[in-house]
Order: sequence, then structure tokens, then C-alpha cells
Amino acid sequence: MSQTLLSILAFVPLVLAGVLLIGFRWPAKYAMPVVFVLTALIGLGAWDMTLNRVLASSLQGLVLTAAILWIVFGAILLLNTLKHSGGISSIRRGFANISPDRRVQALIVAWLFGCFIEGASGFGTPAAVVAPLMVALGFPAMAAVVLGMLVQSTPVSFGAVGTPMVVGVTGGLDQTGLGAQLAAVGSNWDVFFHLIVSRVAIIHALCGILMPLIMISIMTRFFGKNQSWREGLVMAPFAIFTGLAFVIPYAAAGVFLGPEFPSMIGALVGLSIVIPAAKARFLLPKTTWDFAPASEWPAEWMGRIEMKLDDMAGKKAISVPMAWAPYVLLAVLLVLSRNIPPLKAWLLSLSFGAKDILGETGVSASLELLYLPGGLLCVVALMTFFLHRMRASELVAAVSESSKTLLGAGFVLIFTIPMVRILINSGVNGSDLVSMPVAMARLVADSVGSVYPFFAPAVGALGAFIAGSNTVSNLMLAQFQFNTAQLLGISGALMVALQSVGAAAGNMIAIHNVVAASATVGLLGREGITLRKTMLPTLYYIVLAGIIGMIGFYLLGISDPLTKS
Repeated sequence: MSQTLLSILAFVPLVLAGVLLIGFRWPAKYAMPVVFVLTALIGLGAWDMTLNRVLASSLQGLVLTAAILWIVFGAILLLNTLKHSGGISSIRRGFANISPDRRVQALIVAWLFGCFIEGASGFGTPAAVVAPLMVALGFPAMAAVVLGMLVQSTPVSFGAVGTPMVVGVTGGLDQTGLGAQLAAVGSNWDVFFHLIVSRVAIIHALCGILMPLIMISIMTRFFGKNQSWREGLVMAPFAIFTGLAFVIPYAAAGVFLGPEFPSMIGALVGLSIVIPAAKARFLLPKTTWDFAPASEWPAEWMGRIEMKLDDMAGKKAISVPMAWAPYVLLAVLLVLSRNIPPLKAWLLSLSFGAKDILGETGVSASLELLYLPGGLLCVVALMTFFLHRMRASELVAAVSESSKTLLGAGFVLIFTIPMVRILINSGVNGSDLVSMPVAMARLVADSVGSVYPFFAPAVGALGAFIAGSNTVSNLMLAQFQFNTAQLLGISGALMVALQSVGAAAGNMIAIHNVVAASATVGLLGREGITLRKTMLPTLYYIVLAGIIGMIGFYLLGISDPLTKS
């Protein structure tokens, strides 16, 4: 079979997933088992993977599934704990004091708070934390999931304290070979890596200015009583102000400080600017926007953990700062656990997993119960029990409700993530073929020639769509992107930057991220509807990033130490 046909065949599972989920609106619990079986058959047949490697990859996927479910459980547990303590009622009151306008609330909670959580933790945590919190504030579950997914864009390349760059890019590039090339022209790896980080920060900043406006416009168009784009666009002055309040300090941190803190710094500065501005009604329209009454919402918007005001009637009053204290504690613990080496090492010490599963070298997986955000979320839920002086029966009820929500998500993810791992691990095979994701990327590159830089972010997004991770997309495709740049005689640093930006945007449509976010609000079975709404922002992001890349390469002539030589 020719390489072109193999590359086309590699696309088939993804196309099938899109057709079933988006075209036919199948629930993921039906679509993903079919896609998993097809992926395994392609791996065994066309890619000549051994049955042992397919099984090992599937087991690896199951361990990763457990990690995601642990995060989902922790997020729901904290939310339910706050519901039973009365904290959610106080948080609602606090937002009413800032602004009763749901558009403003979405910008503060989904965008700025979500960006901070992404910077601190990454790996899908923002949607898992933000979506249930927004439901508790009175947003429809479907709207909360869509908004939570749209946060998976600008802050993602510097999420989890810079992991997609520090681990993904550095691990995805051949540092030894690159180091020798750079030394030959009087440069070094640190300079080259700084160039990549700076360009990622600047491209994201340019794309991210409009993301808050896109978020609220989608919210008013698809979830508003009047289904109006205009009701979102009228917020343009304040939304763009919010975007700038985030991206300016974000880009400055990326250029001057490195990859670890741009998302957190951008979010903290943004919150400190946007909240007082909202209270002062700076740049806000005269009219206040809200959803229609919940009784008028379509059934498909509703999740199984909708929290109406009646659910919290009779709860004891808790001050707004005390109600927010668990989320503040969560943010502090996430930052400390990622930046204090002894604490990080201790949390990582409680680890379960296996190396070289079924004897397959390189196929390993582990589950760190305390280090994963799920463990920290559970710790914060327990601290909330004491902080809010809850009764034991209230905590038991929160644990019980949270456990029930996981069942559906578990079934879907036990097929989705093993499918992803088969694709990624397909590079080890009996026919000496590259992995399926790299084969797809090569097909795109070979088809478009010198205009490839325009498509480079789309290739990165494809990697993230497959893996549900910016980091994994960079690990898979950074070297491919760099090699393509060298063949075209253009800047490898800028091409790798486009890869990372596209991989961040791809998280908005990553199937298992949608499943995980949907699980936190009891919305399983409607993943295709969510994907329909996140496709447009994803296209905006990768197209604009591609245009910026083309301008950078062919109009501005941006180079790096290797292209100068």
C-alpha cells in the first residue's frame, strides 16, 4: 500500500468520529466503541502493529482514563460540597454584586478564572472546574461546557506551569542534533527555545484578544432567549478590554520570564483590572443580559446536576470570601505542588502503574492520586468540610452524588483514550512506518507545498484533537514541523511556535476533553452538539494563527540562528 493511501487510512478513525458525533449526533458512548475497534483493526492490519502492542496501548489508555475520572470526581465533589455547605449561594450573591449580567460573569469565571486554573494545572482541569461552577451560578449545563471548552485555547500552551513547552517542545525536538547545529552558528539551545516561547506568547496574544468576545457571542447566539449574535457583539468594548487585560501581561511574561507563568500572571492581572471595571460599569452596555427562565430551556441544555435556587434553600449563610476560600485554596495548592520540588516529589511518591506494559518498551502509565488535580480537589473538599462547619451527613451526600455522576463518563472514556494511545503508539510496527498522526501530518505537508506554514497550526490542532493534549501533540509533531521548516528554508523556531499554538486551539475540539467536561455537569450523550459549537472558534484560531505565520515568514522575513546561517 502506498504511503499516501496509508496516510488517508490514518485519517479514517477521526473522520468516522466526526461523522458519528457531529453529523449523526450519536452519543459518544455509542460512537467511540466503534471508532476504537476500527482504530485497532487499522493498527493491526495496515500498520502491522502486534496484538500485544495494541493491547498494551489499550491498557495504557485505561490508566489514563482513571486519571481523568479522578480529576472529574474531585471537581464534582468540591462543587457538591459547596452546594451542601451553602457556599454556592454565597458565590452567586457575590457575582450579583459585581454584575448581574451573565456576559460579564462568563468573562470573569469562564475566561479569567479558567485561564488561571489552566496556568496552574492544565490537562483539562479548567473545564472540569469551571463548567460545574457555572452551572451552580445558574448557567445552562450545555452553555457551561461550551464556555469551559473555549478556555482551552490561549492559556493552554503555558498551562500546567508551562508543561506543553517545557515537556512537549523540549521532548519533541532532537535537542542533541539541534544543539550541534546551533553551536556551529554560535548559538545554543536556550536561545532557540526562548525564541519559540516568545513567538508562541505573541501569536497567542494576537489570537486571544478576541476570544472573550467570541465566547460571549456564542453564548448569546446559541443559549440566549433571542438567539442573537448582536447581544454578544454589543459587549465588544468590554470583551476586548478583558482580552487585552489578559493578553498584554501574558505576552510580556512569555517574552521576558519564560514558559512557566504567562497564563497565571495574565489571569491574575486581568482579574485585578476587570472586576473593578465591571463594578464601575466601565465600557458596559446599558442593558443587562440574562438567560431565559430555566423552565423555558430546551431539554438538551440540561444536565443531571442542575442547581436551582430551591436546591440550596435553607442553607446557612456563608460570607462571600469564605465561600470562595476553597477555590483560592485550590489555586494555591496547584501552584505550590507544581513549584516546590520537595512537595512535588512527596505528592508524586504515591503512584500506581506499570512500566513496559505487557513487555512493550515505552508503553507505560502511572496514576499519581495526590499529585493529580483530582487529589488536590478532594483535599480541598475535605478542608471545606471544616472551614464551612458542615455536618457529616452533608459531606456523605456530596460524595454519593459525585460518585453517581462518573458512571457514564467512565464507559465513554474507556474506549476514547485507548483509541488515542493506539494511534500515538503506532510508530512501533512491523512495517517500519511512522505513527498514524505523523503520517497524517506528512500528507498535509506534501499536499500544500510552500504555503504549508498556513496549515501548520491545523496540524498541531489535529494532534491535540487526537490526543486531547497540547503536550502530547508537541511531543508527536514538533520535530516533524521543524524538519518541514528546514526543507522550506524558513524559521524552524516560528514553525514549532505555530505547532504549539495550533495544538492549544485543538483542545477546544478534543473528544475526551468534551466528554470529561460534560461528565462534570451530567451532560453525557450530547458531545456532538458541543463540538458543533466549538468548531467555529477553533477554525478562527488556527486560521488566524496560520495567517500570522505566513506574514511572519514571507512578509516580515522572521528568522532564527539556523535560518540566518
